[in-house]
Amino acid sequence: MTLETRCCIAGGGPAGMMLGLLLARAGIPVVVLEKHADFLRDFRGDTVHPSTLEVMHELGILDALLQRPHTELRQLAGQIGNDRVTVADFSHLPTKCKFVAMMPQWDFLDFLAERARAYPTFTLMMRAEVEELVEDNGRVFGVRAHTPDGPLEVRADLVVGADGRSSVVRELARLVIEDIGAPIDVLWLRLSQHPTDGNANLNLRNGHFFVMLNRNDYWQCAYVIPKDGYEEVRRAGLEAFRAEIVGIVPFLADRVHEIQSWDDVKLLTVRIDRLTQWHRLGLLCIGDAAHAMSPIGGVGINLAIQDAVATANLLHEPLRHGAPSVSELHAVQRRRQFPTRATQRMQVLMQNRVIYRTLRSGGTPSLPLFARLLVYYPLLRRLPGRLVGLGVRPEHVRSPEV
Repeated sequence: MTLETRCCIAGGGPAGMMLGLLLARAGIPVVVLEKHADFLRDFRGDTVHPSTLEVMHELGILDALLQRPHTELRQLAGQIGNDRVTVADFSHLPTKCKFVAMMPQWDFLDFLAERARAYPTFTLMMRAEVEELVEDNGRVFGVRAHTPDGPLEVRADLVVGADGRSSVVRELARLVIEDIGAPIDVLWLRLSQHPTDGNANLNLRNGHFFVMLNRNDYWQCAYVIPKDGYEEVRRAGLEAFRAEIVGIVPFLADRVHEIQSWDDVKLLTVRIDRLTQWHRLGLLCIGDAAHAMSPIGGVGINLAIQDAVATANLLHEPLRHGAPSVSELHAVQRRRQFPTRATQRMQVLMQNRVIYRTLRSGGTPSLPLFARLLVYYPLLRRLPGRLVGLGVRPEHVRSPEV
């Protein structure tokens, strides 16, 4: 089967679905190919930051989104040894929503798909896995994909790789990756939540870093370990792992038995990288396909959304008339490269100077200078609140609805 369209997007994650919605809204024919059968997967990034909520507000669909089950995080708090610190305050952001919405990513993606399907120029094809690029003389003209109904070829003026940190599209396109490096990995798990629990999101104690995200009836937890340290954790045994968690957050002692096997613990291999060039003639990468982010701050989804907004802003008009030029594709990279680099630089600083030093020390850190300043000068909490909540140079919707 062969399809023809203006834009073919590989990947139905946050970047791909948002770009598909924005282009369809602007009247541009777009096909999104998603290799899975549905969105019900074990997503780890369930944070919808104020910058993304502002985009939804600009699209006029924020109220409908917030009808979906979610919790609201208005401050980011931490427990460093025996000291409690409010790390970030979102209450003063110049946005409609002054909170991070904790929402299952499958709900968020399903919502975007539902809204995009209202436009006749939008097509979403599930269980369609990209396997090849259609190329001629160095130019990309489309993709070939495998589907349950047989081979599919999509011919397009532009192919967008939005297929995540293990992007097939960027590999097929032979784009060069710059590996920034990350000295940590993360183990994800969930534990039930009780009404009497505290609300410290970040916990540094006993040489460990443990993150807890409120998901209403359970905690989504991230246990940070040194890079490639998972096998060592497993060799120590499940009981030792449970004991370490209790040592960091004592009130979890009555429920760590919920970790019944290593199947309840998921490894996220942390990578920070970026493409030196995001595009070729006929092809563009955005989101994690262009720049894999650390989970620090949970900003990866929102960087991907910002990429999608910028791409729609810059390319909806060229796509209306045919294939964007190399200079028009490069304009997307030029627009989004500085926010990407600045955010990655801050993540590297945090993971190297704070988190990894804590893991190496094996002890409880003293309160760092920046944390002491946040305790004594509450106004300073607005700065990390802005960096996490809005990011660097947030995008606004400029593409039209037709």
